Amino acid sequence: MARPRTAARTVEHPNLSEVSLQQVLDALVDPVRRTVVFQLARADADMSCGSFEAPVSLSTLTHHFNVLREAGVIRQYYKGTAKLNTLRTEEMEERFPGLLSAVVDAATAEETASTT
Repeated sequence: MARPRTAARTVEHPNLSEVSLQQVLDALVDPVRRTVVFQLARADADMSCGSFEAPVSLSTLTHHFNVLREAGVIRQYYKGTAKLNTLRTEEMEERFPGLLSAVVDAATAEETASTT
């Protein structure tokens, strides 16, 4: 007997025109979420949820991904069984010019300062 087909898994994302600056700032105020954004900005490819270095459990990290996704900062999608994450860089730049790059630049400066 054939196994029933399951629907493709999808993740809901907000239209950035409906996201407020306050939502984005609230999402980026948390250092763990800024770390996620920084790691995605530096990555050569989209990253799976389990590949991030973070000082929290995977279940707590899932919460942080949800906050970032609901604020329109990241896009999540499934590839096989893995949930991948990517920054919505171009969309964020169009909606909030310079904001995401300023956050990434500040994180880079902080990392450089802490290693010297």
